[in-house]
Order: sequence, then structure tokens, then C-alpha cells
Amino acid sequence: MKLWSDSFKDGAAIPSEFAFCAIDPQTHVSLSGNRNPHLAWSDVPVGTKSLAVICCDGDVPSRGDDVNQEGKIVPADLPRVDFFHWTLLDLPASASAIAAGSFSSGVTARGKAGPPIKASPLAGARHGLNDYTGWFAGDADMSGDYFGYDGPCPPWNDAIVHRYVFTLFALDIASVPVDGKFTGQQVRDAMRGHVLGEAALTGVYTLNPALVAAINSTTEPA
Repeated sequence: MKLWSDSFKDGAAIPSEFAFCAIDPQTHVSLSGNRNPHLAWSDVPVGTKSLAVICCDGDVPSRGDDVNQEGKIVPADLPRVDFFHWTLLDLPASASAIAAGSFSSGVTARGKAGPPIKASPLAGARHGLNDYTGWFAGDADMSGDYFGYDGPCPPWNDAIVHRYVFTLFALDIASVPVDGKFTGQQVRDAMRGHVLGEAALTGVYTLNPALVAAINSTTEPA
């Protein structure tokens, strides 16, 4: 299988229009375009009955003590955990692309609706909850169920650049056996034993101005 994007190159920086937040010189960060990136694929295995997409940041701090705190840095050697940004499943096997901005354009306070996808060429597919659901759980203005894609917003004081891995899975089942408000990890578990093939694409992103120079040579789209 092959997976690519017209929005960014594999291993390159994700443009801020596809992020939840962008750097703001005055306030550290501000809300950004939050558009889902373009994805396209080919060479799906024979026997594929459905497709699934997961985007996960595996570089999220395991403790929030120093996150976004003035005068502090989230250390590079802090253990990291997964944060799911997008879980999309039950895509038809005939599908071959997702248009940029087709599932997300702008930040939706309290989250976008789901799980069913209705107004789309890919109607019948389903979105899972992303991990902003838990992140905003205690925020009176932002709390809610965040379905579908919501892009990068790593800590602005993190010592490392975050990696966002988009993975396409070809499955031997027409529908992943999860119901209700399912999460990315639940989908991972439910797909086990049903994956015929997979392909991955990685983008990087930072809100730490000190790290921008390390990735600014890779911002041009493929």
C-alpha cells in the first residue's frame, strides 16, 4: 500500500492551516485553521472490505506539571504517551482519497458531531472521539465530545518536535466492531487480526519558536 498527501511531505512540517493552534508572538498560541489534510492512497490489498485512518501523536507528555507554564520547559526525556487526533473507520474499499478540509475546517468549540458521517462522498463511514475530549473535559467553554479530526496543538514549551503519524489500514471486515462513542485505542484493539495491509505518513509540528528553525526547511508541500 502507498499513502501520500498533497498537504505535506512525509517527514516534513505540517502547515499551520492543518493544526488546531499556531504560534502567536503575543500569547504563545492562537487557534488555527484546523483543516484535515489531503490524503490519498493506492495498491489496496485484494480482499479489502473497508479502510480506516488513524492519526496519533506519540510524543505527548505523560505528565502535565510543566505543560504551557511560563518559565518552564517540558523536558525531552520525559516519558511520552499517545494522543489520538483522528479516527475514521468503515471507509469503502473503493475509496482512494480524502480532500483537504472535507471533514474539518476551523475549530469547533465543544467538538464536531459524530460518529456517523452523513454529508460526504464517504457517507456511511464513522468518526471516533479524539483525545481533545479528555483534554477539554474541565473547560467550561470547550468541554464536549470531539469527533473526527482536530489537528496539532503541542505544548508551546516542549523541548521536542512532535510527530503526527497518519496510518491507513486495509481491513478484511466491512465494519469495525465498535459502537457508541468509541476511541482510537478501542479501534486499534478491534482491528487486531483483521488488518490486510497498512501504510503510514508522518508530519511534524511544534509551537515552540526555538524549534521552528529545525523544521522550517521542510514546510513546502509535496
